[in-house]
Amino acid sequence: MPWTAIRPFLSRALRPSHTATVAALALLSGCSGVAVQLGSTPESSQAGARDAHAPPPEEAGTPERLRAAEETAIQSALRLVEAKRAHYAIGPADLLEITVYQEPDLDRKVRVTPEGSITLPLVGEVKVGGLGVADAERAVHQKLTRYVVEPHVSVFIREYGNKQVYVLGEVHKPGSYALPTEAPLTVVEAVALAGGFTQFASQNRTRVIRHREGKSETFVVEVTAVTRHGDKSRDLRLEPNDVVFVPESFF
Repeated sequence: MPWTAIRPFLSRALRPSHTATVAALALLSGCSGVAVQLGSTPESSQAGARDAHAPPPEEAGTPERLRAAEETAIQSALRLVEAKRAHYAIGPADLLEITVYQEPDLDRKVRVTPEGSITLPLVGEVKVGGLGVADAERAVHQKLTRYVVEPHVSVFIREYGNKQVYVLGEVHKPGSYALPTEAPLTVVEAVALAGGFTQFASQNRTRVIRHREGKSETFVVEVTAVTRHGDKSRDLRLEPNDVVFVPESFF
């Protein structure tokens, strides 16, 4: 699926050199976007047209506000990643967890075959390839109704067969990228796949957000330690579904 993005300007309006610009938040979405700039004009200046709720200039660029703006951008990006996963079509090698309410003997973790099917107790083979999670639940439910009264089926994707990572923020081509099977992929390599950093990137605040067993971890990677000083030990190896986020430089 192609990805398009509005370049994340975040706090550019807060810089002394960009006081006339209100910057659009960096979002990754499935539809086209544009960076919206609202420049001040002599007319608006004379009219004193300023947002009554906007912070005074001396407060707008405080570190606390800038960090809050960066965190907002990260959370927005993560929500869009989750939205994309919500519309994911089940494919070969995906690991599914099937649970049937109050029927623990029917609960299973099963891997989707290359043909797009899974095998479950009582019902045998169920075709789920190409289905979303809700449709897969209905397919299993339909099969089980012959053996269980009103089965309540839940399907969870525990592991994606099509392993990928997401590179978002201040890169030229934000989006999802497949993890290679022949060798590990590092943060610096993933950024290169995404077209490299933009001129506004804060390279040494690059973050990796990792979800594991229901918990979220965040790692900060000092990219220049790798690219300029050759310290490859600082270049984190990525795992499936990691999100690499490159924030914008504040100044």
